[in-house]
Amino acid sequence: MEVLELARWQFGITTVYHFLMVPLTIGLSILVAAMQTLWVRTGEPRHLKMTKFWGKLLLVNFAMGVVTGIVQEFQFGMNWSAYSRFVGDVFGAPLAMEGLVAFFVESTFLGLWIFGWDRLPKKVHLACAWAFSLATMASAYFILAANSWMQHPVGVTFENGKPTMNSIWAVLTNNTALAAIPHTLAGAFSVAAAFLVGVAGWHLWRRGDHADVWQSSLRLGGWVGVAAFAVLAITGDAQGKLMFEQQPMKMASAEALCHTEKPASFSIIAIGDVSGANCEDVKTFNVPALLSFLAHNDFTTEVKGVENLVSEYQAKYGTNYPDDPALGALAGKPIDYVPNLPVTYWGFRMMIGFGAISAGIGVLALWLTRRGRIPRGRWFPWLVLGGIATPFLGNSAGWVFTEMGRQPFVVVPNPTGVDGVWMFTAQAVSRLTTGEVWTSLIALTTVYAALGVVEVYLMRKYIRGGVDAVMPPQKPKDSDKPGEDTLAFAY
Repeated sequence: MEVLELARWQFGITTVYHFLMVPLTIGLSILVAAMQTLWVRTGEPRHLKMTKFWGKLLLVNFAMGVVTGIVQEFQFGMNWSAYSRFVGDVFGAPLAMEGLVAFFVESTFLGLWIFGWDRLPKKVHLACAWAFSLATMASAYFILAANSWMQHPVGVTFENGKPTMNSIWAVLTNNTALAAIPHTLAGAFSVAAAFLVGVAGWHLWRRGDHADVWQSSLRLGGWVGVAAFAVLAITGDAQGKLMFEQQPMKMASAEALCHTEKPASFSIIAIGDVSGANCEDVKTFNVPALLSFLAHNDFTTEVKGVENLVSEYQAKYGTNYPDDPALGALAGKPIDYVPNLPVTYWGFRMMIGFGAISAGIGVLALWLTRRGRIPRGRWFPWLVLGGIATPFLGNSAGWVFTEMGRQPFVVVPNPTGVDGVWMFTAQAVSRLTTGEVWTSLIALTTVYAALGVVEVYLMRKYIRGGVDAVMPPQKPKDSDKPGEDTLAFAY
């Protein structure tokens, strides 16, 4: 394997792994803050128990997310130094804002929340919960703004062979970012909702203590999951229309649309090998004119196919890579403008399919637990526990589609933007040996696997322990010695 391919595998593995933690942290932090708000307002013990239980799981996941996220920025210097030099003037700004503003606030108030039980006034402690929860969302905003700039570069001029930012406001309000952010946050709430439904449903089925906690948690998760799927559908439609305008090759690849159609039909499922750019041997089940509607809100719009777009891209961006030794084996070779069609086609459908399954399980769980009912079938815990995985898979498939669909570009050209502000992925990689990249790939994958074992162990431990494992022990009534609650933060 070449350095470029290895570097892409390494970034893909570490990013997808890290993103398993991110959506759960974002969604669960807001839900935990909402649970604590209910406790402060009503004083009901079940809301306190919910806050303590789900808050413990949030802390475990948050810690793992921080550890796995640190590696992401290191890789820009390790494997993608040419990319960092090209986009550093732009890309560094939102990343710095994420670190200095969002993450600083997030970690500070999370610490106050952890150590502030029984020390801070209730409302101040609650404010800390909302502060770190909203900072978590702000952190996601800045990261997505940076990623969206790669998908649609704006707010720059082209000077001395690289983009120079002239408007941070344009970068942060990029229409690609404004569509991606609510879509990603809705995906995060979908993950957190399925997590609540799965864990609470399992406890409810076991008929142990604290049934009111599990009933309330399951119902909350079910309703949040349904609402999140509705937002995903709306924001996904907005993203599709932007994709049609900004990245037509990604749109065609998502449908394995090899030839231009007017009107264009939407492919439900394909039978055959979709890897070829001509699709001659592929049979699909289609909905007539639906793709035209998804692209432009009408049923007559022309949607260009892969084969037609290749010639347009060759005319705009060249037929061959530059004859530059830094490109290695690709120097002077023809440019393949067609993304991996099986990955884009099936990744797009996995994203939608798993999201729909997750929402469906939430609706079913709401129906089965209506009016305080407790499901008795042995299939129920398997269903809800298995349902936890579906939004994780949908989120991962969505990101794989998003990143793979823009190849061979690491910075995609803006059709209406400044000329020259784009970069091939092959030009972005560092000058490394395959041995060096293999070493870091194996090392990081091994460390991440070990961290995965730790997270599963801790999650399993506290999930099985239930509410009793996270609530502080009751003090004796006659105990008023100072220091009795020294370890209250641990609960």
